[in-house]
Amino acid sequence: MNRRDFMRRSAIASGAVLLPKAVLGETQSRKSQFTLWQLPLHQNHSQGNSYVFRTAKGKVIVMDGGVAPEAGYLRGFLAALGNDVEAWFLSHPHADHIGALNEILKNPDGINIKSIYHSEFSEEFYNKVEPDSRALTVDFYENLKKTPAQVTDVKTPGLTVEIDRVTFKMLSVKNEEFTNNAYNNSSMVIRVSDAARSAVFLGDAGIEEGDKILASAYRKDLDCDYLQMAHHGQNGVSRDFYRTVKFKACLWPTPMWLWNNDPGTGYNTGIWKTVETRSWVKEIGVEKHYVAAEGLFTL
Repeated sequence: MNRRDFMRRSAIASGAVLLPKAVLGETQSRKSQFTLWQLPLHQNHSQGNSYVFRTAKGKVIVMDGGVAPEAGYLRGFLAALGNDVEAWFLSHPHADHIGALNEILKNPDGINIKSIYHSEFSEEFYNKVEPDSRALTVDFYENLKKTPAQVTDVKTPGLTVEIDRVTFKMLSVKNEEFTNNAYNNSSMVIRVSDAARSAVFLGDAGIEEGDKILASAYRKDLDCDYLQMAHHGQNGVSRDFYRTVKFKACLWPTPMWLWNNDPGTGYNTGIWKTVETRSWVKEIGVEKHYVAAEGLFTL
């Protein structure tokens, strides 16, 4: 069996092969119009961000997609769902969010993407704020120009995309006034909801962006059932943000070494650590945690 066939079968049989025991027996509301998958991380080394949705009518939507080495797994997963992607939403052009899609854009290999939504940085901005990310950003933007998919540059918050009774609402877009933690603070924050449940994806939003959304007209849209923890759980939005927003469960696009802030990884320092964020959500009584390091989760 080749790698592609393995990935197809694994995705189809996720409940038996890849689904962590923590989720077994959990049933999705019959009223919900979408299934959400939090994809596992590449060999548990990366801190990628990758989510896939399928509507009740079978349309597939992707959020970010993870690092370039995860492109093979993502290809197999999408192949199992039919290889047609109705919409692809991107938070910001860091390698751990756009890397896999960038590889797919170079060589679609059967994947048909209908629409791509992102919030494009100006050349002046990406040349100035994060030189280490410039080359990938330029390459990605060039590949977006070549794709047959319809590409939408979301310039202002509030855009709503309806797909089979599932709503994707952009609560925050790039803000080039943020030059501190610049790419992360320009994450496109997205609320996904239907009549039964909701999820909010913060990307890598930092303190500044988090505070801005809390003070915006979209504050109430932040309340949700599932909240993707900002910047993989560490050095993201503030403690006050998590204490203000109402949510029932945490989505952690986080490898185990970052979950525990293992010494020697380079991610055990900073303003605050993942272990501190975990203590914050414990304080407010949120006890459900879906950690990408533990494998594939179906919600």
